[in-house]
Amino acid sequence: MAKVKSYIPSDFNIERDPDKCIACQVCVRQCSYEAHIYDTEEDAVNADESKCIGCQRCTVFCPTEALTVGPTSNPNQKANVHWTEKEIKRVLKQAETGGVLLTGMGTDKPYPIYWDHMVLNASQVTNPSIDPLREPMELRTYLGRKPDMLQFKFKDDGPSLETILAPQLKLETPILFSAISYGAVSYNVCESMAKASKAAGTFWNTGEGGLHKNLYQYGNNTIVQVASGRFGVDKSYLDVAAALEIKIGQGAKPGIGGHLPGEKVTEAISQTRMIPVGTDAISPAPHHDIYSIEDLSQLIYALKEATNYTKPVCVKIAAVHNSAAIASGIVRAGADIIAIDGIRGGTGAAPTVIRDNVGIPIELALAAVDQRLRDEGIRNQASIIAAGGFRNSADVVKAIALGADAVYIATAALVAIGCTVCQKCYTGKCPWGITTQHPQLIKRINPDIATERLTNLLRGWSLEIKEMLGGMGINAIESLRGNRLHLRGIGLTDTELDILGILPAGR
Repeated sequence: MAKVKSYIPSDFNIERDPDKCIACQVCVRQCSYEAHIYDTEEDAVNADESKCIGCQRCTVFCPTEALTVGPTSNPNQKANVHWTEKEIKRVLKQAETGGVLLTGMGTDKPYPIYWDHMVLNASQVTNPSIDPLREPMELRTYLGRKPDMLQFKFKDDGPSLETILAPQLKLETPILFSAISYGAVSYNVCESMAKASKAAGTFWNTGEGGLHKNLYQYGNNTIVQVASGRFGVDKSYLDVAAALEIKIGQGAKPGIGGHLPGEKVTEAISQTRMIPVGTDAISPAPHHDIYSIEDLSQLIYALKEATNYTKPVCVKIAAVHNSAAIASGIVRAGADIIAIDGIRGGTGAAPTVIRDNVGIPIELALAAVDQRLRDEGIRNQASIIAAGGFRNSADVVKAIALGADAVYIATAALVAIGCTVCQKCYTGKCPWGITTQHPQLIKRINPDIATERLTNLLRGWSLEIKEMLGGMGINAIESLRGNRLHLRGIGLTDTELDILGILPAGR
């Protein structure tokens, strides 16, 4: 059968300066997509632009800086606001394949980023600012259920606490590494997050891929997931962890399950996930343990019973229109922590149409959930972790002022160790060694170097958080939590201001 001509233009142009290129083949070796091809007869390197994903690894490692990679622009396409080049390419791809379009990372649609429409208060005369270099500044955060009141007994040697506290997670900074499963990313990435969490006094989340036995030594800084596929879930997995998280949904694909292709299920992943080598790992869309709040409560207490009530249990949901009502039910079902993942949350693989069109921004969901729990008088019964596209320390501070106890970061963490957000994670060919199980590509992540970079990121953000707190005249992160008077909105509608619970700038 004759090969059908593709109508799909290349996404990227590869320009090679012939005066600088020395045909060293570094680009050939570095490109896992085989976009660079060495011609032995001509002793020259050519390019197949149809295979280029724009990861920029070749430009970074080219010793003579002979390469430039940039997005294409089709001069033959008539400009059309509605039928953009991206939308036309999507139609062409489905016309040629008849399949579901997949993508990775978070949505790149131009939805409003509400963090950029909020500004923070600053101290002036009546409330002096605090210098974090000279005054103590408290970022330590405790996640878990808090009692309605504390009871003390007073003795000759002083007061003693009689109230039995629920198990808590102690964080030295209000930032955790979000759920990224082993299989979706390489072992070296998981090890780096685990080691960085221990060094920084925070926690990382295994995602739904189980926990490699070699990483059990980091259990005191590990949150393990119990998802619909139950991959890797057994007694030792639950016992070694510091906390347990029931995954119901995630921001990049609310309402649908997960899928790890069989080609990514190597021997090591097979043992960790407890599935046969080379078989697809399917996480069902519905969590078959949970069809009601009563079912959720039963699972929460089953996990607490299995771990002798020594670990907090978190429930993770995607940010959707009725998140506030769902969160209320989750708290009343016995969860100690709620994790909410917004529409900009990343993923290893998701249908593009789901990632870009389902769910709501984390800012709106967070504000609605915090307010609902406060109105019902149960805010102290569960901590809130916000997730979904946190880019910098200012986003973190604003999220805490909106009502979060802490935030999850994932894409920022991957960027810190080399990710260029090319959105091709689902192919398993990540040139940076992050979202791959290819033995040679995995080696491109050095766990020691990646650990240092992740630790530096957390340290840098933490120092900036202290600077911002000091500027607001606050010496403890606890005093900022849910204090929306420290926020003002710019360029927001009255409805948006009302949902966020903040005043417009100037008032």
